[in-house]
Amino acid sequence: MSTGSMEQLYQQVILDHAKFPHGRGLGVAAADLRTGESHQVNPTCGDEVTLQVDLDDAGVVRDVRWEGQGCSISQASVSVLHDLVVDHDLNAVDDLADTFRALMQSRGAGLDDDAEEKLGDAAAFTGVGKYSARVKCALLGWVALTDALIKTGATRTPEDS
Repeated sequence: MSTGSMEQLYQQVILDHAKFPHGRGLGVAAADLRTGESHQVNPTCGDEVTLQVDLDDAGVVRDVRWEGQGCSISQASVSVLHDLVVDHDLNAVDDLADTFRALMQSRGAGLDDDAEEKLGDAAAFTGVGKYSARVKCALLGWVALTDALIKTGATRTPEDS
């Protein structure tokens, strides 16, 4: 695929997630799950997100729910985040978050094929890294997720890190 058609495909993925967001809508978790909630605001542009994450006793993310407002990049990013982290354990979620941050720091160069395959639809945000003002938009949901996971009381032992 040519670079132009890849960029069009990536733009379409972002627009689709912004228009039809996955995981949107706050709620209440099952009683047997630990829930953390975080509200984050990007003061640069006014984007905001409130994210709830449910974690089971084995350290597996069972659900992510959110509400937010802002640009299509911030809203699509948290929608993609939902699809990536639900049913994954904390180590996998940390790895995904680190990989997404690396993608944002690549300044649009992208990552290797394995990393981009791991990111799935999140690889569509490659071009966002070219625009430093937009990187915060794409990372907003990921910051909220990290904070919400901390608020669940989930801890990692040193050998897990």
